[in-house]
Amino acid sequence: MQEILQQVGALLVGAVPTILLFIVLVLAYQFLVQGPLTATLKERRARTEGAVEEAHKAIAQAEARAAEYAAKLRQARAEVYKVREQRVKQWSAERDGALEAARKAAGLKVAQARTELDAEAAQARQSIQASAGDLANQVVRAVLPAAAGGSR
Repeated sequence: MQEILQQVGALLVGAVPTILLFIVLVLAYQFLVQGPLTATLKERRARTEGAVEEAHKAIAQAEARAAEYAAKLRQARAEVYKVREQRVKQWSAERDGALEAARKAAGLKVAQARTELDAEAAQARQSIQASAGDLANQVVRAVLPAAAGGSR
């Protein structure tokens, strides 16, 4: 057993430089590789997260602008419809005014024509009544002398 302990002790003494070299190598790895690599990965993650956050902000801004443009478009369409409706009302009013003026003018012409017609009818009645007496006298003279057998 003594011999085994001596062999283990010799192995441990022989392994001390390897253990020291391993510890130095682990420390060198920590300082030379792991530290900068961790820092680079942290920076990369921060940049990536920052870029993602910026992208989300840009998307939110784009959506806000799109909503704003949609609202402006709706407002512009509403204004166009209002203007169009006002023009239609104006044209309807103008048309109604023109129709009313034409109706009034036609009414005046009809009234004037009625007045003229009534005047002509009255004049015709007077001339018929005036000539009716003469015609009646002529008929009586033409019929009576022949009926009475008298002379002229």
